Amino acid sequence: MGRPNVGKSTLFNRIIGKRQAIVLDTPGVTRDRNYGVADWNGKKFNIIDTGGMNFQKGDFNSEINSQVESALADADLIIFLTDSKSGITDLDAQIGKLLRPRKKDVILAVNKADNDMYRLNAYDFYNLGLGDPIAISANHGTGVGDLLDLVTKKLPDQEDPSENDHDQINVSIIGEPNVGKSSLVNRLIGDERLIVSSEAGTTRDAISLDLKTEDGEKFKLIDTAGIRRSGKVQEAVEKFSVIRAKNAVEDSDVSLVLIDAKAGIREQDKRVAGIAFESGRSIIIVVNKWDLIEKDDHTMKEFEQYVRDEFPYLSFAPIVFISAQTGLRVSSILPLVSEVYANSIKRIPSAVLNDVLFDAISMTPPAAHKGKILKLFYLTQVEVKPPLFIVFVNDLKLFHFSYERYLINYLRKVFDFTGVPVKIKARERS
Repeated sequence: MGRPNVGKSTLFNRIIGKRQAIVLDTPGVTRDRNYGVADWNGKKFNIIDTGGMNFQKGDFNSEINSQVESALADADLIIFLTDSKSGITDLDAQIGKLLRPRKKDVILAVNKADNDMYRLNAYDFYNLGLGDPIAISANHGTGVGDLLDLVTKKLPDQEDPSENDHDQINVSIIGEPNVGKSSLVNRLIGDERLIVSSEAGTTRDAISLDLKTEDGEKFKLIDTAGIRRSGKVQEAVEKFSVIRAKNAVEDSDVSLVLIDAKAGIREQDKRVAGIAFESGRSIIIVVNKWDLIEKDDHTMKEFEQYVRDEFPYLSFAPIVFISAQTGLRVSSILPLVSEVYANSIKRIPSAVLNDVLFDAISMTPPAAHKGKILKLFYLTQVEVKPPLFIVFVNDLKLFHFSYERYLINYLRKVFDFTGVPVKIKARERS
């Protein structure tokens, strides 16, 4: 933690070994807490990147400070990051005064010590009364190894935070700006982990949060920045935010596509859903702000048909109507995520598949084309997440997309693939 623009996100990225947090020479880019797992000399630990503390009014400062306070409460050890180039500022002194009474270990790191002169400046930081300052350059990596040696020495021994991640379901939450993604994550977590504002674009990084339910199920919730239309993505922060959101979808098992019930489905909603569909993710359509809609006995059914008409390519995706604000039906989301994920990793034995294939052919034989008839010999599953099936045929030219669609729908009817895109590829048998 530290004041804005001292290099916290640069240090966070270097420690975890990947560019997870957005880094720009602009104060206030990081707003929410960003979580990662670090590994130094065989010792693994969780690390939290926080927004820059600032005690002036405006620009989300009070919300950011609240997020930092929550991170400090969670932490076993605090790295207070400062800047050797600018020296001790009034804000550094205020933060130091805040940290001194705490009964937690604090490591004082002086960043941007890129040469001998700036390294000597580190001695000035003894005046903060927080022990020996350690000079580092997060940008170049100088001194970061020494910092991590000190971190691992001070941290208590505990369970490896990355253990048993194989049974964890990664869930990305995507949608237009201000559709309620952060509110939904906070409601699922049961804590105000993410800053929520009526101002569009509050979330900038893709923020990952771990959740373990009472029955032991593990989820990683990835809140993403709102994906805007390309023409509106101008400033560098937003460009990086959109890239992070797309990468979050790629890294997830299930994507929750959020729609604003009050605003209805807009063209950008279709582009957002297309990102999840093209990446082959399992999808659940979440209609948020349902509490703001005037309803009668037919409203939900009519809105569901409206969604189906607007997203014909997502006919496999279940729809859930919620209010992240009031909690309406939010409790139904994670069980549905588990169900959809189980469908995505389902493997069907080839013997069973071929019985189903021959039943499908008997029910609706392929139509003849120019006197030639398509013959289907064998069906097998070769991949999961999403399920991919290979069907061997006599002539690829005879395997029309309409019959491919028929086979997919038949597989869906026999096996439950709710929420999961199913693909079939044909190969010619010589």
